[in-house]
Amino acid sequence: MRLFPILAAIAVSALIYVFVLERDLLTGGAADEDDATAAVSDAPEVNADAPEDGSPSLPGVVVQRSTAREIDSAVILRGQTEADRQVEVRAETSGQVISEPLRKGTFVEAGQELCRLDPGTRAASQAEARARLAEALSRLPEARAKVPEAKARVSEAMARVEEAKSRLNEARINQNAAQKLSEDGFASETRVAATEAAVRGAEAALVSAEAGLETARAGVEGAAAGIEAAKSGVESARAAVAAADREVERLTMTAPFAGLLESDTAELGALLQPGALCATVIQLDPIILVGFVPETAVARVELGARAGARLASGQRTEGTVTFLSRAADSTTRTFRVEIEVPNPDLAIRDGQTAEIIIEAEGQMAHLLPQSVLTLDDEGDLGVRVVTEAEEARFIPVTLLRDTPEGVWLAGLPDTANVIVVGQEYVTDGVRVQAAFAEAAE
Repeated sequence: MRLFPILAAIAVSALIYVFVLERDLLTGGAADEDDATAAVSDAPEVNADAPEDGSPSLPGVVVQRSTAREIDSAVILRGQTEADRQVEVRAETSGQVISEPLRKGTFVEAGQELCRLDPGTRAASQAEARARLAEALSRLPEARAKVPEAKARVSEAMARVEEAKSRLNEARINQNAAQKLSEDGFASETRVAATEAAVRGAEAALVSAEAGLETARAGVEGAAAGIEAAKSGVESARAAVAAADREVERLTMTAPFAGLLESDTAELGALLQPGALCATVIQLDPIILVGFVPETAVARVELGARAGARLASGQRTEGTVTFLSRAADSTTRTFRVEIEVPNPDLAIRDGQTAEIIIEAEGQMAHLLPQSVLTLDDEGDLGVRVVTEAEEARFIPVTLLRDTPEGVWLAGLPDTANVIVVGQEYVTDGVRVQAAFAEAAE
C-alpha cells in the first residue's frame, strides 16, 4: 500500500526535471539566430559609467565656475520728497486785513508782504510813547546838574564844621585861662562865667555845623538817586517805544524766505486774531528726499555720499546725503536719512514717492542665476558647491542685488564651483560627478 505513492512521487519529480531543466533537449536544441537577436535587444542597457567593481554610480550635477567681482553695494530705499522748509505765517496781533490777497501757487520773495492789518490807534500810541521818552531824556540832565550843587553844599558844610571846631577850641582855651586867673585872684567870676558860656555856644555851633554837613551829604545821595530815577524813567520810556514800534511792525506779515504760496493769503476785510493763519509758504529748492534705512544697512550710509532717486513719474535726480539720524524709530527700528537735491525749476513736488539708491563702499560678489538658490535644513538661504574632493557642500550667502542677468551673492570664496543643476538632489558630503557649464557674463 505504501509503495505506490512513493513511485508516483518519483515519476512526477522526473517529469518536472525534464520539462524545466532539460527544456532545450525537448524543443530540439538551441534557439535559432533570430531568437537570439531578439533576446539581446530586450536585455536591459548597461551604464557605461558604472564602476567595474559593481558599486553604485555617482549622481551627476551641472557646475558653473564663478569668480567674484567687485560691485557697488548700493543701499536701496523707498521714500518720498519733502520741502526743504515749510512755514505757516500767522498773525501776532488782532486787526482787519486791508491788503489784497495773493493766490496759492504764487512765488514770493523773502520779506515780501503777505498780509497787512488796519493800524487803528497804534500810530497815536507810538507817538505818545516817543513823547514820553523825550520827556524822560530831558529830566536826566536836570538830575545830573543837582549833583555838583549838592557836593558844593557838602564842602560848605564841612568848612562850617571846621570853623565851629576852631571856635570851640578857642572858647575852651579862654575858659581854662579864666579859671586859672580866678584861682590866683586875677580874674573875676563874671569873666569865668562868660568863658563857660562861650564854650557852650561853640559846642552848639559845632553840633549845628555837623547837622548841616549830614544834610548836605543826604542831598548828594538824593541827587544820585534822582539820576537813577531819571535813568529808570528813560529805560521805561524806551521800552514803551519799542513795544509800540513792535506792535506797528506786527501789522505787516511778510514771507520769511523765498518760496511758493501753498494757500491763499487772508482775504481782504477778514478779521485776524493772534494765531490766525495768514498764509503757508514752502521752499522747494533744494528739495529733500527722505527715506528710512534698516539697522542692518545703516553702517554703510555716510554723510556726503552720492545718491540718486527715481520718482514715481519716472523722473530721475541726484543729490548728496546731508543727514543721518542717530536715533532709531521706536516702532520700525529704522533710521531717517535725508538727501538734498537741487530743484531750480521746481519740477519736483512735495510728497512724491521715490526709489532712492545711496552709494556705498564696493563689495566682492558673484553673479549667478537665481535658480541656484536653495535652503538648508535650518532654512538658511545659500547655494551648493562642489569641493576639490568632488563632494557637495552647502554655503550660506547674502543676496545683494537682483538684476535681469541674475542675482549678486556675497559669502562665497573668490572662486567657486557652484551647482546650477541638481543641487536639490544632493546633500553635504555626497560625492558627485560634475559636468561644467559656461559661466554667466
